[in-house]
Amino acid sequence: MTEFLYRSLLIGIGATAIFDLWGLFLKHAFGLPGANWGLVGRWFGHLAGGTVYHDDIATARPLAYERALGWIGHYAVGVLFAAILLAVTSSDWPQRPTLMPALVVGLVTVGAGWFLLQPGMGAGVAASKRPNANQIRALNIAGHVVFGLGLYASALLVR
Repeated sequence: MTEFLYRSLLIGIGATAIFDLWGLFLKHAFGLPGANWGLVGRWFGHLAGGTVYHDDIATARPLAYERALGWIGHYAVGVLFAAILLAVTSSDWPQRPTLMPALVVGLVTVGAGWFLLQPGMGAGVAASKRPNANQIRALNIAGHVVFGLGLYASALLVR
């Protein structure tokens, strides 16, 4: 169990860091705005208080340290997704990682954003309430492919 947690932690942190580097690339190369981890932290904080859905998270009561909470939550979710990858693959996958399971988990995790986080923050299912919903969806898919590649690359480093 300790090895499972250790691998989940390292692979999840590594994959999430690669995802964040992708976001920095998009920001600097194309001028796309980065994620607002303060608002994500606000959502996590209100989630802990029992509120899942907001009409607009920006108008919800601000919380102390919400930006830090957003970053911590972001990386915790990455570790959780790595643990799911390790739980659904064969017991020898950590020693011999293959790309396809990591990519599948990366793509499946788009659903957490589309069906929980985005509606919870007031953006609608798959950002349907945003004027640039299709762009957001495409960026979500691309980002989670990068996250899947990060799971694979991190697993290679950890093995």
